[in-house]
Amino acid sequence: MMEAVEFIHSEGWDAPPTLFGLVPAELIEQHIPEEDTSPLALVVQDGLPTHISGGSEELGDYLSRITWPQEIVGAVLAQEIMFKDAASDAPTAREARLFSGVLREGAELTLLQLKPTEEELDAAGAFADDNIELRGGPGIAPGVIAALRATLD
Repeated sequence: MMEAVEFIHSEGWDAPPTLFGLVPAELIEQHIPEEDTSPLALVVQDGLPTHISGGSEELGDYLSRITWPQEIVGAVLAQEIMFKDAASDAPTAREARLFSGVLREGAELTLLQLKPTEEELDAAGAFADDNIELRGGPGIAPGVIAALRATLD
């Protein structure tokens, strides 16, 4: 998941959703740096229509038509959404990135990265854009998880 987070973070904000397939690293070992010992490799899926926005019904519809071959052991979806923290006193939603991933074997994870406000960037200093703060927990984005899981069935 962190590889997907770092990849998307390096692309900057205001990006369309990105879908990744997870494959056993040995299937594509000739394309992986020798020092990378991860058992899984993240493969960006080209062809996701750029007009589809994060959190949209159109994205859900697109995902519902995807089926992965058995060699794909998992999937990760990164999308930008509007997020309102129910535990916060903030009256409006904020831009955020939602990273959701599933494995065929059953593991799942969703992480949220809030887009920093101008005030937060100013207060954090020159390298504020390099700071990645993630939130997570059980039961986040169950609809996205279910949609991703269905692509593996």
